Amino acid sequence: MPWYQTSFAVIGASLLFPPLGLVLLWTRRGKLGIKILASLAIALLGIVQLFKIYGLRAEMGGSGVPTFLTFQSPEDRAKAVERSRVAQPPPPITPDAAPAATVAPEVAAKASAESGDAQPGAEPVAAPLRDYWTDYRGPDRLGIYAETPILTQWPAAGLQQLWKQPVGGGYAGFVAAGGMLYTIEQRRDQEVVAAYDAATGREKWTNSWKALFQESMGGDGPRTTPVYDDGRVYALGAEGELRCIHAATGKTVWRKNILSENGASNPMWAQAASPLVVDGKLIVLPGGPGKSVVAYDKATGETIWSSQDDEQSYTAPMVMTLAGKRQLIVVSALRAMGLSIDEGKLLWSVPWVTEYHINASQPLKIADNRLMLNAGYGHGSALVELTADGGAFDAKVLWQNNRMKAKFNSPVLYEGNVYGLDEGILQCIDASSGEQKWKGGRYGYGQVLLASGHLIVLSERGELALVKATPAGHQELAQFQAIEGKTWNNHAIAGGVVYVRNASEMAAFRLK
Repeated sequence: MPWYQTSFAVIGASLLFPPLGLVLLWTRRGKLGIKILASLAIALLGIVQLFKIYGLRAEMGGSGVPTFLTFQSPEDRAKAVERSRVAQPPPPITPDAAPAATVAPEVAAKASAESGDAQPGAEPVAAPLRDYWTDYRGPDRLGIYAETPILTQWPAAGLQQLWKQPVGGGYAGFVAAGGMLYTIEQRRDQEVVAAYDAATGREKWTNSWKALFQESMGGDGPRTTPVYDDGRVYALGAEGELRCIHAATGKTVWRKNILSENGASNPMWAQAASPLVVDGKLIVLPGGPGKSVVAYDKATGETIWSSQDDEQSYTAPMVMTLAGKRQLIVVSALRAMGLSIDEGKLLWSVPWVTEYHINASQPLKIADNRLMLNAGYGHGSALVELTADGGAFDAKVLWQNNRMKAKFNSPVLYEGNVYGLDEGILQCIDASSGEQKWKGGRYGYGQVLLASGHLIVLSERGELALVKATPAGHQELAQFQAIEGKTWNNHAIAGGVVYVRNASEMAAFRLK
């Protein structure tokens, strides 16, 4: 970003300009009443700036203009979550019912009054047809939902709300399996992996540890979305705590801290790359000499291999088959690369350097031997082509431009075109040429998924929008307010239901 938008410049100007303005005002000739009113206005501006700097903060919209103020403290948020969980009705008891899984203490309280969050008359949510949305951004991490057709004509008032309730802080999304939802939250000074009943939103269990990552510009709390695999949930906290958790009971199977174990330091914006399960391995990106990419045994947590010396960034690892080779795709702070899954051997790499070394958008497979890289901060996108060369690969950049500046908002591919948020504005570009087809619709730094030939956009302001995925132009078909507050979290779709959350609310809406 330009120097005048950096935190140092903003804070310096905020501290300097109000007193300087007062000095200039009172040393000039003029009417006393005007000076008093002007002084009050300057003082008010100074107070607003102090709110922003010291954490009572003005949240910034995708346009860079303050769009709303939030004064809810972490303590208030935690109390709201606790009140909601206690008010949730207990599960129905039947003679043949199995004992409940390990349940959080606040949920186990004897509460019979129903929560007022569920929409009256709403039908129960059907459990997912199968374990479908079990990974970050869905199957293969592509942001595409294809389990069932979705509703492409939404009611004027928006999709049917099935439930809504408070949630802890942080930027994780949901994964879904066996009729359950899993996410990670910040509650006071604890990072909490929580399991919810997908049909009702009722909390089933929590697994927590003491950790509180705080950062004034981005916000507090964990960033990564957990992963579900074969009855276990794998969750990574903002400060490197990695846990394998039994999905039914919430009991810890194994744990470790990937930063301390690998001699790595936490990046500025904390751990944001969701772990990846592949071929019995759990892949994480701690960074550091010789251990930028580490593969653990998913069952035991034992190290299988470690590889590379890169400073890590925030893009989650992926698996792609490119140029005939199934491989890990990793985007570090300085380059994109392919690694062998069995031993972490470097297959190819291309430079990919952005300002502040921030790479946070997921790459896209465009063709059998091509992938697209995307980044914000004025950087843009590039198309990389791989050619097999014996046991290695030759990587060549076919084109690079400043289109699709996706900061931490990953785009999707549909029928040869890429759709995503270019610094907060929805954009469509041709995947083969990089040519812009259209740009329109200000959704801020939200998230985009694809389903039934349509984009399901969750805006930074908590709105859900339905946009037709067509290169002909921006065609928004519907939009409604789903949740309140700054929303940077990825949404999830399972069993025809879309699940959304941010740092204060979570909700479910019927999309089938």
